[in-house]
Amino acid sequence: MSKYYLNYLDELESEAIFILREVWAQFENPVILFSGGKDSIVVTHLAKKAYYPSKIPFALMHVDTGHNFPETIKFRDDLINNLGVKLIVGSVQESIDNGRVAEEKGKNATRNALQITTLLDAIEEHKVDCAIGGGRRDEEKARAKERFFSHRNDFGEWDPKNQRPELWNLLNGKHFEGEHFRAFPISNWTEMDVWNYIKRENINIPSLYFAHTRDVVFRNNSWIPVSQFLKLEEGEKIEKKKIRFRTLGDITITGGIESDADTLEKIVDEVSMMRKTERGDRSDDKRSETAMEDRKRQGYF
Repeated sequence: MSKYYLNYLDELESEAIFILREVWAQFENPVILFSGGKDSIVVTHLAKKAYYPSKIPFALMHVDTGHNFPETIKFRDDLINNLGVKLIVGSVQESIDNGRVAEEKGKNATRNALQITTLLDAIEEHKVDCAIGGGRRDEEKARAKERFFSHRNDFGEWDPKNQRPELWNLLNGKHFEGEHFRAFPISNWTEMDVWNYIKRENINIPSLYFAHTRDVVFRNNSWIPVSQFLKLEEGEKIEKKKIRFRTLGDITITGGIESDADTLEKIVDEVSMMRKTERGDRSDDKRSETAMEDRKRQGYF
């Protein structure tokens, strides 16, 4: 009798597809939280496989801060056109204009935390009962506390001590009216797994992930890209460096690394030697030891 073996990427893919199908089986109106970053791109690719030959049966949701990389927005729009799915956009700028949130001031001001209100408003407006994210447990200690199905109360808040047990392959998505879940199909993946999978599947990703020459400023031990939103501080100077980004967020807070990795093969080799987490160059995570968990408790991604 022949035996069928799966390599580790096949096992991770199979687990993620199982979770995506469980989402569709247990929830009425799920969405994929799409940022244009590699993890949400991989989740979208897995969703294509999970529901093939049908197209993805639900919408993608993007919380637009207004401070995105132009390359990210173009990639998002091109992907939506190719997939033929609905795109829901929540605008942080609209939240500011409507008085729902107040713009931060000062040198380290960002719109990152403002996304919480915009996201929760969009979830309520569109009656979303499960938002599928690309969070991974290896990213950050708060992410490591997440379950595959992560419960949110009727205020959209996350309590890591009040989550459902996940024994074997049993996932419990039952919730009361007003509550919702976040689902994380690639929780068990590492950054290296993601890149190996992108390479194997030949998944298209934004050019920002590849090494390219860019005007940058060195701030908070990272190379921050020059943009219309960047205000130079005394002593700072604009330099031209060959960099790439390991993770994508607002252009105001996403730091790049000096790199010559301009192909997927080179990125895989570079990541294999990294000793620093990919979110180590995100200035929003440097505000405090518990910055990510504090945001997540309020309803962050």
